[in-house]
Amino acid sequence: MAATCPCPVALPCGCTFRALLRARIRSVRAALPGGLPARARTARRPADGQPADNRSADSRPRSDALMRNGHVLAASSIVAAGLGGFFWLLATRYYAVETVGRSYAALSAAMFLSTLGSLNLGDALVRFVPAAGRHTRSLVLRCYVISIGFSAAVAVGFLLLVPVVAPDLVFLRGPVLAVAFVAATAGYSVFVLQDGALTGTRRTGWVLGENAVFAVTKAVLLAACAVLAVSSGIMLAWAAAMLISIGLANVVLFRRAVPAHQAAGPADAEPPQRVLRWAGADYLGNLFSFASYSVVPLMVLAQLGPEGSAYYSLAFVIAETLFVATFSMGHSLVVEGARDPHRLAEYARRMLRHTGLLLAGAVVVIVAGAPLILGVFGPAYAEHGTTVLRLMALCALPVAVINVVIQMARVRRALPWMIGVRVASSAMVITLVAVLLPRYGLTGVGVAWLIAEYVLAAGLLLVLRGWLRTTDRTDTELTATAPTVMDRTAMDRTDGGEPA
Repeated sequence: MAATCPCPVALPCGCTFRALLRARIRSVRAALPGGLPARARTARRPADGQPADNRSADSRPRSDALMRNGHVLAASSIVAAGLGGFFWLLATRYYAVETVGRSYAALSAAMFLSTLGSLNLGDALVRFVPAAGRHTRSLVLRCYVISIGFSAAVAVGFLLLVPVVAPDLVFLRGPVLAVAFVAATAGYSVFVLQDGALTGTRRTGWVLGENAVFAVTKAVLLAACAVLAVSSGIMLAWAAAMLISIGLANVVLFRRAVPAHQAAGPADAEPPQRVLRWAGADYLGNLFSFASYSVVPLMVLAQLGPEGSAYYSLAFVIAETLFVATFSMGHSLVVEGARDPHRLAEYARRMLRHTGLLLAGAVVVIVAGAPLILGVFGPAYAEHGTTVLRLMALCALPVAVINVVIQMARVRRALPWMIGVRVASSAMVITLVAVLLPRYGLTGVGVAWLIAEYVLAAGLLLVLRGWLRTTDRTDTELTATAPTVMDRTAMDRTDGGEPA
């Protein structure tokens, strides 16, 4: 309502519900052909000396941007997941099972190694770009260089060890494929980092567009490779589409988004501090989250065999879509909170209410329709996976609380909380699965996830209540801004001390 409230006072203001409702009606009428009558347009003009429509320095209403950008980021993650599945569905139609299996393993390895090598600098850009001002371009470029270098080094190390760790991928050691694999790994790190930079500059529409371009292009190229009988068409289509997407997104990023962001920022903006330390803490926390996502399927495979693993994996993929969408929306909270730390608690309350309502609706749909959803993949999936899917879907509700705590910790630079929350979640999930899986099978796995997430969320609510009352403390008050000796030696500084 901040952009349509008839008074010039920033929310929360003293306007009645009736006044706000009338303002909302005017905004809807303004969007219709013909717009508002002249009298209504005059009534919306702000008082002298007040910013028009309560807008921020870059002419975007922040309270609206919080939810708008959050919705776009959530939609981007869902689109990427859906169209990504469509790509592999096409691959199974055009290529033999062995080719699909090898290609999937190779691309999964490239993405995994890129995740390790990128050092979580994509999320660091989400956190630090909003307040970087004139240092934005330098910050993004340095993160690119670091991520590309580390990702390429990790890929080379993997190729040297591939006969030991992944003998089935030894074909990647050929001269051409080896270079292509290293380039694809490094390129994917840029693909992830540019999403973070675009999000930090509030160009979330391009995040959605970039992922859509990548998904559609790789599907078209895959069909072309199949027609031309290209044996490595799956990997070629994926890599070529990624390069096209990277090129388009970076043109937008460096020609439009970054210059506009730097011009809108304060001229005396300080260079971001402790970037690598923050990224290292968040990186460690993400590794623990990744551990629970990776270890549990292996435990299921060992106990229930390939069939049980298939039933669990499909249920998890469906439920994980809710988790990923929730955390994607949370990036909008980081961006707006980093821009205006004084309003972090207000933004967090809005995000918690909004995601809670959205997830409640999605959970009801999945719980009610689980047999029908899984039935699309075959009657066996519906028979054996319905219960675990329902239990996993119910985990999305406490994830809304966990998401807000993690995102607030990122803005506040509360490093112990950034790590500890995900360590606790991973430890509880793996421990409970080890106890309940042998006795209750897939139902035990779902119950383990449910107990772990609800217990953790209940404990975090106590912490969150205190954080949500903290409305006047700034980011500077919460953490020291002077870099440590380790940061100074790890960062290459220019422009008066800007970190790498």
